[in-house]
Amino acid sequence: MKRSSLTEFEIEEEGLKLRICRSDENKGNGGHTAPPYAAPMPVAYAPPPSEESAPPAAEEEKGIVVIKSPMVGTFYLAPSPESPPFVKVGDAINNDSPVCIIEAMKVMNEIPAELSGEIKQILLENGDSVEYGQPLFKVKQS
Repeated sequence: MKRSSLTEFEIEEEGLKLRICRSDENKGNGGHTAPPYAAPMPVAYAPPPSEESAPPAAEEEKGIVVIKSPMVGTFYLAPSPESPPFVKVGDAINNDSPVCIIEAMKVMNEIPAELSGEIKQILLENGDSVEYGQPLFKVKQS
């Protein structure tokens, strides 16, 4: 912060809030500076929704399981641009079936289905960025 004109920085993500402030020594504060630490800020956590308050699942969602990303990276449906996709909507899969590749730090990670069923929906486009835990596919489990 000293190397830039930045005097305050605040970020809030998933119930965690961090705020860092730097005092401006030129504003007549008598040479006193802020302590070299930030005081903890109270964080309000929302309770998880109860089953009563959760919206009812659509009838078509019964038996549907979501395959989620195990890492952050770039989502690819095929091993190479010239290759056919690992899976398409309607394809049957089993525990060992590769469903996509997630590129992370220049490493191509083949992602197995880890369940048996039928691909009902592909939730991302080829080349999309993906976050940890982000839904990739909807599968009707068999």
